[in-house]
Amino acid sequence: MSELHKFIFDGLPVRGIVVRLTDTWTEILRRRASNSEHGAYAAPVREMLGEMVAAGVLMQSSIKFDGALVLQIMGDGPVKLAVVEVQSSLEVRATATVLQPVPEGATLSQMVNVNNQGRCAITLDPQTKFPGQQPYQGVVPLFDDHGKPIDKLNAVLEHYMLQSEQLDTTLVLAADEQVAAGLLIQRLPVQGEGNLSGSLVSKDNEDQIGLNEHYNRISILASSLKREELLSLDVETVLRRLFWEETLTRFEPLVGEVAPRFACSCSRERVARMIVGLGADEAYSILQERPNIEVACEFCGVQYHFDPVDTARLFVPPTQQIEGGDTPH
Repeated sequence: MSELHKFIFDGLPVRGIVVRLTDTWTEILRRRASNSEHGAYAAPVREMLGEMVAAGVLMQSSIKFDGALVLQIMGDGPVKLAVVEVQSSLEVRATATVLQPVPEGATLSQMVNVNNQGRCAITLDPQTKFPGQQPYQGVVPLFDDHGKPIDKLNAVLEHYMLQSEQLDTTLVLAADEQVAAGLLIQRLPVQGEGNLSGSLVSKDNEDQIGLNEHYNRISILASSLKREELLSLDVETVLRRLFWEETLTRFEPLVGEVAPRFACSCSRERVARMIVGLGADEAYSILQERPNIEVACEFCGVQYHFDPVDTARLFVPPTQQIEGGDTPH
């Protein structure tokens, strides 16, 4: 089962989180594979999206925020867009838009950053907004300060965290067809808690970048974790192997019903509203070409079908619909 573990290093300004997604991740892949239009992801896309899912859960669980964290990677390669959405409840969904075949062993750059135009965006969309409040979004390119493409997702996100919060962050990510997992190690901010929105960016935090010897030591230990170990070992073994000389305070792990889990907010009602937004003329023109209006959720793969009777009902005022919901002729 999926699980998430938080911990701190006693007496040190360093915190950590480990996430291991099993059923949550395989459900995302199963739904994609069952979609008759798109089919399963190629292995490189699956690995990239799985790492994004693990990273999104790690970042959402590291902040106090009531709303959705949306992690996006977009570019000009065969993968146009990859999106992960994680709610504050740790409900997660993910999808990727693949325009062309992705060769075996393709790197991040080869998938989304062919001409060095790729971008990574993180959006915080509050559940409850004040009047006029807009979601916070931060964007970084998929290349470093010298214009060199970054080929590892963890390096992209570490760069983002330095820019947005000015906090040293180490991420180890891995995914295959069964598990999406990640380890986050972060230097605690000088004041309060970081929240990915830049509100705690300060000269004090900036001055500490790269200089805390405790964080640097723990970061080196974390970075020694191999992909195969992260995917195959249980959390207890990972923490014991990496930090056996450190004193950790562990918090109650999130497992079972409170663990990260797949959930999608799509519904037939939402799709119906979208069809109404198209207008009756457009909806009926689609039905002239095919027997049903068919809409598939890009996140979960569920396909919604509206036949001519369903569609007509959408454009009939409720007061004109007879009992039982039949559309009058």
